[in-house]
Amino acid sequence: MANIGKSISIRGDLTGNEDMVIEGHVEGKVDLPNSQLTIGADGHVKAEIHAKGIVIIGHVIGNVVGLERVEIQATGRVEGDVAAPKLVVAEGAQINGAIQMTQKGNRTGTASSETPGVPTTAEVRKAG
Repeated sequence: MANIGKSISIRGDLTGNEDMVIEGHVEGKVDLPNSQLTIGADGHVKAEIHAKGIVIIGHVIGNVVGLERVEIQATGRVEGDVAAPKLVVAEGAQINGAIQMTQKGNRTGTASSETPGVPTTAEVRKAG
């Protein structure tokens, strides 16, 4: 597991195939399509995020795409759109953007179904 500590600031694109925890500052693009990404309590990310699973405890400015699941914990803040087939939002979490429920593996952010333009049903639950 890769860890970006509190005192680390990165500008640019992050890509990889291992789980990552961000406690520092990242600005750019984060692409981890086969991995879990955690934005820690001290993490501040200003980026487009694409990962298999995403847990947000800190602050994200940018669109978030989870291929399997996105979880926003009570202290988490997202200023951007969120797309995932499963979304968990804890009481107290903040989302300022649109929410798009997509089927697993759909990277485009639009729902795919047998009838074009007809959204599919996905699980949404409130944690807490």
